[in-house]
Amino acid sequence: MRVLFTTQPGIGHYRPLVPFARALVRAGHEVSVACAPRFRDQVQETGLRCVAAGIDYLQSDVTTTFPDLPPPGPLRAPKMLAIWREEAAVAMARDLVALAADLEPDVLVHENVEFGAAIAASRLGIPHVAAGALWFRPDLVGQFRHLALAVMPRSWVAPDEVLPATVMFIRSEGAGPAGEPVPPWLAELPSDRPLVHVTMGTTEVTRTPGLYETTLAALRDEPLSVVVASGNDPAELGPQPDHIRVERFVSHGAVLPRCRAVVTHGGHGTLMACFALGIPVVVVPVNADQPRNAARCEALGVGRSVPPASRTPEAIRDALREVMTDDRYAARARALGEEMAALPGYDAAVGAIEDVARRP
Repeated sequence: MRVLFTTQPGIGHYRPLVPFARALVRAGHEVSVACAPRFRDQVQETGLRCVAAGIDYLQSDVTTTFPDLPPPGPLRAPKMLAIWREEAAVAMARDLVALAADLEPDVLVHENVEFGAAIAASRLGIPHVAAGALWFRPDLVGQFRHLALAVMPRSWVAPDEVLPATVMFIRSEGAGPAGEPVPPWLAELPSDRPLVHVTMGTTEVTRTPGLYETTLAALRDEPLSVVVASGNDPAELGPQPDHIRVERFVSHGAVLPRCRAVVTHGGHGTLMACFALGIPVVVVPVNADQPRNAARCEALGVGRSVPPASRTPEAIRDALREVMTDDRYAARARALGEEMAALPGYDAAVGAIEDVARRP
């Protein structure tokens, strides 16, 4: 079977697709990834074949291509979604149809907001599959026509969300491969303090004015050891006390298993990794699905939310103290992780994709 993946050119969009692609390769299938040419290196770093398609931009530098976008924050998300559904979808669909002449895919697999695959699949007469961090909104229902592989527990779906009949819930890989080497600097942090990780996802989010500065101010005088993944040059955040370490990137596989709590923007992958390990969270949402995810964390009792209007050091500090001192948050996070652990894994998803591709 020949499978062509499609993604918007951002790590947060692409990363949830990688375990599916690798599982298909293990099963002996031919896999390619269609993406913006400037995103080629990030795809090739994961060991997958890349073909160029769609508008050539990077989400981390999105305003270069789309200068009319609002600054990072709540106003940007609706405009970006409109671009993905219109201009970007048309360009991707056109290129996918052209690529199909050589690649002859049996099925297209796409992330939640890559809309060109559904258009191209219809023109080519083949099925398309949505996979990864799915967002069950009524206006996105067309993305789930054939199969929706949702990396989440069933209870993560809110009662008022549209659950497609084609959904299959898949177990998350969690923080990543077990046994990742521990960075030497981690041992330099005070070992007699609980470890907290601060991670705000992609560069688009991390450049939200004051996001990290406010969070660091909340934690500066707390009796914690803190590991911060800034997504940018750590020097931009200035000098820090001995109990706070700022790095550009941090391996979740090395750090999360040692954490008592995580402060995050509420990206889907980060949250699922936390829950797989029973870690409670404080969510400081910025845009896209993050406010929804923050609300869901509060509804399930696995964390606290600090929305933009309340984003002060005091609010973040109080929320973190609560999730770390009230054992019910960690207990509910563990329960969510246990629910997820009982789900089928990525190899089972391969069988579902094979079934879809065989349908007449």
